[in-house]
Amino acid sequence: MPHKILKNMKTKKILGIDVGGSGIKGAVVNTKTGEMQSDRYRIETPVGAKPDDVAGIIETICQKFSWEGPIGVGFPAVVQHGVAKTAANIDKSFIGLNVEKLITARTNCPVKVVNDADAAGFAEMKFGAGVDKSGVVVLITVGTGIGTVIFSDGKLLPNTELGHIIMPGDREAEPYACDATRKKLELSWEQWALRFNEYLHYIEDLFWPDLFIIGGGVSKHENKIFSHFDVRTKIVPAQLLNNAGIIGAAIAAKQAFKDID
Repeated sequence: MPHKILKNMKTKKILGIDVGGSGIKGAVVNTKTGEMQSDRYRIETPVGAKPDDVAGIIETICQKFSWEGPIGVGFPAVVQHGVAKTAANIDKSFIGLNVEKLITARTNCPVKVVNDADAAGFAEMKFGAGVDKSGVVVLITVGTGIGTVIFSDGKLLPNTELGHIIMPGDREAEPYACDATRKKLELSWEQWALRFNEYLHYIEDLFWPDLFIIGGGVSKHENKIFSHFDVRTKIVPAQLLNNAGIIGAAIAAKQAFKDID
């Protein structure tokens, strides 16, 4: 393994990348402190978001930072052992593809790929609203879709796609209560919050969490929505906002490559 890879692991710095439906973002992260050691660099997600095109943009981000060390990638899919099992807002040809091998081949760097919501969860649990929280913590990210993460006493249950759960009335949660639906239907914050409150009740009755962390774009509007939630579980906004995916992806890579230290 190249000397620079060893050097970056020793200094705890890892390139974190967050692949989204509209943009692919990256920054160098100090995984010991959670601080970003560079400005965030963003490139629009290519139309169609096909594998070679997405990998090419990640390669460009690496070149931007002259990066030759480990890379963590938050990816919009269920990911098992580096292989994408689903595809959300990316081309369906990703399904069944080993994304870690694809990106490694393009960047010549060791790569760890995890579900994008799980990446955000790693960041919030280590450096954000979930620090020192025990019991069952459920992070819900709300944007174009609904992403979910569950931690039990700090341990992740990966790939929980609870945004696609079917609620009473035969309603899929995501198209009923995501932020994109609020915008499409021109709902007020109160109208949308009441929909999302139904979703929270359903998740609460299934998992009995000790804490809900609400992330994504809606978390910036805490004062408009939280007063409309009446679940028994404590609810707090996420703290790391748009940087959570980048920071959490870097943390995941650090954990995956910890034996390099």
